[in-house]
Amino acid sequence: MNKAFSEKSERRRSPAKVAIFCLCLALLAAALAALGTWQVQRLAWKRDLIARVDERVHAASTPAPAPTDWNKINAADDEYRRVTATGTLANDRETLVYASTMLGPGYWVMTPLMLADGATVLVNRGFVPSDKRDPASRREGELSGPVEITGLMRMTEPKGSLLQSNDTAADRWYSRDVAAIAEKRGIGAVAPYFIDADATPNPGGLPVGGLTVIHFPNNHLVYAITWYGLAAMVLALLAFILRGEIGRDRRA
Repeated sequence: MNKAFSEKSERRRSPAKVAIFCLCLALLAAALAALGTWQVQRLAWKRDLIARVDERVHAASTPAPAPTDWNKINAADDEYRRVTATGTLANDRETLVYASTMLGPGYWVMTPLMLADGATVLVNRGFVPSDKRDPASRREGELSGPVEITGLMRMTEPKGSLLQSNDTAADRWYSRDVAAIAEKRGIGAVAPYFIDADATPNPGGLPVGGLTVIHFPNNHLVYAITWYGLAAMVLALLAFILRGEIGRDRRA
């Protein structure tokens, strides 16, 4: 009797278990589909971002933001904007930041540009190879007197690179951290951004400007297809189970 009761009870529980399992599959499919839709939305956002940045890069240059506008700057609207600034380069306060470029390993030359209003903007004048890190080896490129710098506006890169932190005490730099560099070099009012100088040649050929790499990974379409594909597989499994249950009920 106990065995018969157990078998009867199991038959009663079985539909509930199937229902719960099917509900879980349906929820999983909905979640996967939602992730796919989110990636489609991200794809539209990324394409819009790329289009806006491309427009900024190829637009005519405008004056770099003045100190009164520094608090209005944000990366979404201003990064990679083509700007121009005029001032005097403080070559004795340059900072070398490790770089790996299409020209090989070396350094970015970050030099303060002293503006007429007393403020300072850090300028990435460009790349120098490791054997030219000593300013004495590239004196021709150390411009004196008023200069006009045109380039792309970039946001500060605080703390360090993905792999290595800046060592301010040892004067080793792996990212262009504006505030930290300004503090190390004793610079007062400094812009919260820096300028990547364009490819205008410098005397002697160094530093080499115009090496800004603009690349936005755009794998959202692949991710969307993956999530939707997984959702379709779960739905196919759900349909298979339901079809089996319906067939079993008809045979009963």
